[in-house]
Amino acid sequence: METGISPETIEFLRTFGLVLAGFMVFALVIGSFLLGIVVWQVRKIDVPPGANFGETLLYTPFLVVVMIDLLDFALDLLAAPVSWIILDRLGLKALRGVGTVQALLPFTQLIPVMTLSWIGVRLLGPQSLDVLDKLRDA
Repeated sequence: METGISPETIEFLRTFGLVLAGFMVFALVIGSFLLGIVVWQVRKIDVPPGANFGETLLYTPFLVVVMIDLLDFALDLLAAPVSWIILDRLGLKALRGVGTVQALLPFTQLIPVMTLSWIGVRLLGPQSLDVLDKLRDA
C-alpha cells in the first residue's frame, strides 16, 4: 500500500521529530536544574502587593524567566499548570496569567515570551507593558 509520501520525506520527518524531542528533553533537564537554583537562591521574592506585570518583572531575577521559558518549551501544554504553581510559590502572582496563556497557545513554545518581556521592561520601563494590565482589567 503506497501512501504517496516519499521515503526521503518520511526519513526527514523522523529525524526532525527526534531532534526536536532531543531539544525538548535538554530544555527540560536545564529548566529543572534552573528551578532548583532559583528555589534555593530566591525562595521568596518580595514583590509589593498589587504590583502589575511590568513591576513584577522588575523584581524578578533573569534566571526565573529563563527557567519558565525553558519549561514551557520542554513541557508544551503541560507547562501551564507547572508554570502557574512555580510562579505562585515564588510570589510572582502577576506573571502567572501571561505565563499560563503563553503555555496554552499552540506554536508559541519557541518564543521566549517571559524572557523578551523581562528584557523589554529593563529597556523600556514597566509602563511599556501596561497594555497587558488594561486587557486583564477589561
